[in-house]
Amino acid sequence: MSDVAVVGGGIIGLSIAWRLVQRGADVTVLDGGDEGAWHVAAGMLAPGGESEHEDPALIGLMERSAALWPAYAKELEVDVGYDDTGTLSLALTADDLAERARMWTRQQLPLLRPTELRDLEPALSPRVRAGVFAPRETQVDPRKVVSALRERLGARIVAKRVEDLSDVDAPQVVVAAGCGTAALTGLPIRPVKGQVLRLRGEPGLLRHVLDAPEVYVVPRADGEVVVGATQEERTDRLVTAGGVHDLLRAALELVPGLADFELTETTVGHRPGTPDNAPLLGRLDDRVIVAAGHFRNGILLAPVTASLIAGLVLGETDPMPAGFSPRRF
Repeated sequence: MSDVAVVGGGIIGLSIAWRLVQRGADVTVLDGGDEGAWHVAAGMLAPGGESEHEDPALIGLMERSAALWPAYAKELEVDVGYDDTGTLSLALTADDLAERARMWTRQQLPLLRPTELRDLEPALSPRVRAGVFAPRETQVDPRKVVSALRERLGARIVAKRVEDLSDVDAPQVVVAAGCGTAALTGLPIRPVKGQVLRLRGEPGLLRHVLDAPEVYVVPRADGEVVVGATQEERTDRLVTAGGVHDLLRAALELVPGLADFELTETTVGHRPGTPDNAPLLGRLDDRVIVAAGHFRNGILLAPVTASLIAGLVLGETDPMPAGFSPRRF
C-alpha cells in the first residue's frame, strides 16, 4: 500500500505524482488507460489570452503557473517542445478588431498594422486586418510532457480503472481523473467536446503561435501544425465534416500556405468543465483531495496544481488560493 494514490494518468495526475515523489512521498498512479484532454491539447501557455472572461483569482493562478513553466520544462530534462517565441493575436475583420481591442488595451500590447504583422510572420494572409504580438505567451507539446512524466514515474504507474474510491488502498487519495472525476466524486464536471486537426509540412512556414477568434494555429519545430479547436457541449467522440471544414477554412484564411500541408490527424477530446469554468482544487474530505475541472487550462495549470496539491497532501499550512474548493458546489 502506498501513502498516496493518484487516480488519473493525465498531465495533472502525473504532475502531482512526480512532485510528490520529488518530495519523498510513496506514490502510486492508477491509470485507467484513457487518453484525456491533454492528448488533444495544443499546449498554448497563454494566461492573458482569454482573461477578459475569467475570474481574477483564476487569472492570478494562470499567471503564477505560466511563470513556473520554464523551470518545470527544464526539470524534465528532455525536449518537451517548450517554445517562447510568442503569440500573434489577430483580427481579420472590423468585428474581430472591435471584439479584441479591449483585451489588447488591457494587456498594454501595441496594435500592429498588417505590414508589421507580415514582417513578423510572412506567411500571414493579406486579409489580416490588425493584431498584437504577445511575447510572454509560450507553448509546450503536451504529448511530450506526458511521455516524459511517465518515464520518470515508471513502475509507480499501475494500469487500473477505478470505479469506486473505496477500492483504492491508500490513506490519501488524489482524484485527478479529468471528466471521470464526476463519477467518482459526484462533483459537477461536464465534458466539453473539442475537435483538433494536425497538419504536417516543411518546418519553418510559421514562426509564432497564431490566435484568431475562430481558430488557433500552433507550429512545432518538426513541421507539425496543430489547428483547433471547436467547443461543443456534446459528449460524443465523432469527428464531424462540419468541424473539420470550419477549422480548415479558418486556418487557411489566416495562412493560405497551409493548403499544401498534409492532414495527418483529426482528433476529439473532452475538456473537463465546471459550472464556473474554474478548477476544483482541495480537500473533499479527510481522505480525498480533488484536482480536476481545469477546462481549457489544464496544460497551463499543471505546474501550479502539482505544487499546491503536493503541499496539501504533505500537510503544509499554506492555504489554497480562494475560490477553487471542490466544496463550493
